[in-house]
Amino acid sequence: MRAEIIFTGTELLLGQVLNTHAQCLGQELAALGVEIVRHTTVGDDWEGLTSALREALRRADLIITTGGLGPTSDDLTLAAVADVLGLPLVRNETVLSWIKEYFARRGQAVPENLTRQAYFPEGAIVLPNAAGTAPGCIVEKEGKIIVSLPGPPRELTPMFEDHVVPFLSKRLARGGVLNFRVVRVTGIAEYAVQDLLRDLEGKEKVQLGYIAKPGEVHVRIAAVGRDAAEAQQLVARMLKEVRARLGDYIFAYDEESIEEVAGKLLAAKGYTIAVAESCTAGMVAARLTDVPGSSAYFMGGIVAYDNKVKEKILGVQTEILRDKGAVSPETAAAMAEGVRRLLCTDTGIGITGIAGPTGGTPEKPVGLVYIAVAVPGQTVVKKYNFPGRRFAVRQGAANAALKMLRDLLENDGGSSP
Repeated sequence: MRAEIIFTGTELLLGQVLNTHAQCLGQELAALGVEIVRHTTVGDDWEGLTSALREALRRADLIITTGGLGPTSDDLTLAAVADVLGLPLVRNETVLSWIKEYFARRGQAVPENLTRQAYFPEGAIVLPNAAGTAPGCIVEKEGKIIVSLPGPPRELTPMFEDHVVPFLSKRLARGGVLNFRVVRVTGIAEYAVQDLLRDLEGKEKVQLGYIAKPGEVHVRIAAVGRDAAEAQQLVARMLKEVRARLGDYIFAYDEESIEEVAGKLLAAKGYTIAVAESCTAGMVAARLTDVPGSSAYFMGGIVAYDNKVKEKILGVQTEILRDKGAVSPETAAAMAEGVRRLLCTDTGIGITGIAGPTGGTPEKPVGLVYIAVAVPGQTVVKKYNFPGRRFAVRQGAANAALKMLRDLLENDGGSSP
């Protein structure tokens, strides 16, 4: 399947808004095995948009548009799609009721111009918008597919993942059954992941796709079989190979929430936890408390950014900070044990590192992070070198810390309190 993406919005042309959709959609489509042949950006202009759509239909099987689904006069996308395909715009009563309910929950009347968002090209499959009022849609005609998505990333991303990916997966699997798994890794760059798996690409009718995100890389393993059993078997065999290559870099699978898994293990064991974070500055605490019910096991956290906090609050010895440095395995261990002792918990996490972009040295480069997890009976410390910029280093460190916690709890680390 060949695809083109049309990004709409004068603000994109003027550089007022960064076009993050190009990377996000490009990676997702590539992981599905869709060949992307062109990106086009057009302003809020009828002639430019309809011209781009007609040209894309001549070259591609799949056209994705972003933006232009709002209620204002410069939101032209669906009208342009209908015009190019020779279809009338028709009102969808279900969508109209969604819009009314959305404003009723807020005690507001529906603005007159918002009813425009209930009109779609005839025959369109409507895509619900969980984060806004502008639904997307999929229109098929004469073997061509046009997918129209909203512009805001917080609306586009879940709509694409929840509705468009399953739709395209079924189309791509015609003549067979598609099965796929996603392996999520941290602490390694995308190019290095691909190097480790390169000789597996295309093996046994299985396709590997790569998606780089801050602090992690997703490897999508997809296969089409004659039936579900064959497809699952193909993916399972490749998954075994991928696990053997990536090993300890793997921290989660599919849509698995590692913080939720760790939380369930803590609750099952009756353990409590506290965290001491330096370079991650509370990211692990935030992830753990994103899980409903986390108050049963999460006691609190200390952001020990300055050495004085490490020493005065967490009890890290002056000699350790002076002789080993703030970024050292000894400091990480002392932080984990210190916060565990301070907040009277069964387990503790300590993280210290250099997130960058400055502060690195040849001996301790940017991306170096030490993570310690203290459980009853033992404290484990690991050294990581995370690739990427500041946020990627911090996100990678949070992923790795939660993985270490999960692994220790799954392996029955420590004795019961």
